[in-house]
Amino acid sequence: MTNGFTGNAQAMSLVAFSAIATITLLLCVMTGPDRDDLDEFYTGYGSLSPVRNGLAIAGDYISAASVLGTGGVIALCGYDGIVLALSTALSLMLLMFLLAEPLRNAGRFTMGDALARRMPQRSVRVTACAVTIAALLPLMLVQLAGTGQLLAFILGFSGDSLKTGCIIGLGALMISYAAIGGMKGTALIQILKIVMLLGSGAVVAALVLRRFDWDPGALFDAAAAQSGVGTAFLHSGVEFAGSPNPRLDMISSELTVVVGGACLPHVTMRMYTADSARQVRRSMSWAVSAVVVFVLIMTVVGFGATALIGRAAIAQADPRGNTAYLLGSRAAFGPDVSTAETFLFTTVTTAIFLTLLASVAGMILACANSLAHDVFATRVRELSARREMGLARISALAVGVPAILLATLVQHRSLQPLVTLSFCLGASAIAPALVYSLFWRRYTRTGLLCTLIGGTLAVLLLMPGTNLVSGSPASAFPEADFNWFPFTTTGLVTIPLGFLFGWLGTTLSGRRTAEEQRHQYEAVEGWILAGAVRRGG
Repeated sequence: MTNGFTGNAQAMSLVAFSAIATITLLLCVMTGPDRDDLDEFYTGYGSLSPVRNGLAIAGDYISAASVLGTGGVIALCGYDGIVLALSTALSLMLLMFLLAEPLRNAGRFTMGDALARRMPQRSVRVTACAVTIAALLPLMLVQLAGTGQLLAFILGFSGDSLKTGCIIGLGALMISYAAIGGMKGTALIQILKIVMLLGSGAVVAALVLRRFDWDPGALFDAAAAQSGVGTAFLHSGVEFAGSPNPRLDMISSELTVVVGGACLPHVTMRMYTADSARQVRRSMSWAVSAVVVFVLIMTVVGFGATALIGRAAIAQADPRGNTAYLLGSRAAFGPDVSTAETFLFTTVTTAIFLTLLASVAGMILACANSLAHDVFATRVRELSARREMGLARISALAVGVPAILLATLVQHRSLQPLVTLSFCLGASAIAPALVYSLFWRRYTRTGLLCTLIGGTLAVLLLMPGTNLVSGSPASAFPEADFNWFPFTTTGLVTIPLGFLFGWLGTTLSGRRTAEEQRHQYEAVEGWILAGAVRRGG
């Protein structure tokens, strides 16, 4: 595999990968919970300062799929990619202004806690756990499969057995992060990741701008000239040019990202690490600021990749453009790479490698916490803290091992449908359930179950009909064609359905049940909306 990287850069990257894996695992061992205390394992006692907690939230939110996928869309589609990147920032802003404080007040450890505040039945917790795993498992597969592809691209090998070995070995490392470090350990990894990612990315973006005399307009014009589509690269429509309804398709995709991105459980669980409502506000301010900086960096580097090496070369390296960020970073140095620039490139690759590790560790932790706390702990009334923590660690293994095995099976397929599936589930099932649970007084248990189950089933039924799964050369099954759904994502249809299912379920519960729920909500309204008291459990 020809990637344009020198043997020196490849050797330095391999050493850096080994060093960062060792250091981060040591950090997890040193900072992990050393007592049988659930608060320490699940939330780290809320001991992180707003700055550190905000960086950890941003680290969880910016996954490897965001770095590689968003960078690729910007490099290949121009304007449409910038809109996608801005949608990710807008999603986190909506979480900050609408859901962050009520979530922190209503929940304790997991999303199931927040949903069960008013409806403490076990069925609610089990369903919340199932939706949590359904939403995060596809993203885990993307990150794990991407690990093998990334290392193969950087280090220049192409053997399938080596890629599979990377997936298995690094997957085991990610399980260790979640099981040993708990919330505090994974938070430190997220902080290290976001600092390295933004720091190295800012330097690369500056080098790209320097190549164009610090003139963003010149950068954009050069990217358009090298895009193969001319000035259309700077306008809407390139990404969805083949769609029967390009404008509606774009609206559907952006709506899915905005509504679903920040509602995914591995992001919302970070709300519970804040010690007060004031702290969660300050933490989210830092998180949004970090994501906005990330968007600016990705825009410059993505356009720089197109301007310096051309859109055709990026698509040849990867049809989805997942290597655009690395190619743009390499091209920013010019033909002759100094030792300092080789070191900087090594920092960039290490930051992406750490992003892969940290992203999957956070997702495994969210799924394991939900399994242990929402499913197993509620089944046994007097479950000791020691046993629940042990169950959480076993759950990390139970979630991680199947994810690793599935990742080895899908690594040769297009992974974009899995990313889209996770965001669609977040937007169509989780977001409506959270909004209704936190703000609708008459919302009933039947309505909640209808939202979670109905929204999930709607996405699972419609998603196979999109052109991401079949019907195009870049789809997961390019040799087949069962594409019947007119949009790339299901959000335009399934988001309203998710809210509709919740309303119908509540209406069918009857007026008496709705009134009972209204009284129960009024009893906890002060805790949820104002944080007057923070109850345990």
